[in-house]
Amino acid sequence: MTINSNKAPVIGFVGLGVMGGPMCRNVALKHSGDVLAFDSNDAAFEAVNETKARRVASLAEMAAQADIVLLSLPGGPAVEAVSLGANGLTSGARKPQVIVDLSTTTVASARMVGEKLAAMGVAFADAPVARTREAAQRGELSIMVGASADLYARIESVLRYMASDVTLCGEVGCGQVVKLINNALVFENTVALAEMMVLGERAGVDPGTLLDAVSKGSGDSFVLRNHGRKAMLPRVFPDKSFSPEYVLKDIGYVLELAHSTGVNAQVTELAQRYYTATAQNGFSGRYYPAVIEVIDGKGRATAAKV
Repeated sequence: MTINSNKAPVIGFVGLGVMGGPMCRNVALKHSGDVLAFDSNDAAFEAVNETKARRVASLAEMAAQADIVLLSLPGGPAVEAVSLGANGLTSGARKPQVIVDLSTTTVASARMVGEKLAAMGVAFADAPVARTREAAQRGELSIMVGASADLYARIESVLRYMASDVTLCGEVGCGQVVKLINNALVFENTVALAEMMVLGERAGVDPGTLLDAVSKGSGDSFVLRNHGRKAMLPRVFPDKSFSPEYVLKDIGYVLELAHSTGVNAQVTELAQRYYTATAQNGFSGRYYPAVIEVIDGKGRATAAKV
């Protein structure tokens, strides 16, 4: 089945959360055709207020109309349920032509979903996103895609409604491989920066001065310029941001992949211990750079307990 090139495809979007909401909004503002939206939380639809996105009452209703469906969901089990479940997008007579998963899942889950959808005649791409909520609002995400070259050519323009950078990483599952590695590097760098900020302050260097100086040298990084300056320096860790629990989910996926490929990921395991302590000692649900408080001994845990 091919998408009619003479008419803009109908795009469906499932999951209007922290990242999904602004992504769907960008799709609705930029796509020339119809856009449908679904979320189980009524309040989530505020993200697409004053756009042409039309709310549908069920996944079945979306599948009956949408050509391409984009998913932004909490993880693999939700993606599997929405894509393959008894009340999911493929449970009815009409199925979407393409399902694109923007969530972060395990590599094994992405490949399993892709195989099962292919057997039904539904094309699938895993296309997890990177960067911040602010980048999502601006339509400047980075999207890492696992798909055939032909499918990538069909969906790239849709992905660019949400992203300034879109990279084909390989076949299905490869988008998740790259995204998980990206996230692990960020989480590990955050722990390392937090440790060095605490060390520098205790040795007499003002943390702001430290970041200014290091940012001019080879120790500079995205984490320093963003998490370091915006969260760890002022020690501001709001609720309803990317929490240590979300970090631990992604790290679990990374370690599962490492185990399956025979890689001994000891640095990732250390980061897992730090974020577990962060979640368990006063910073559950808070922005994950709060790991600096654990390292500094200001939470209910200290680095010695990690």
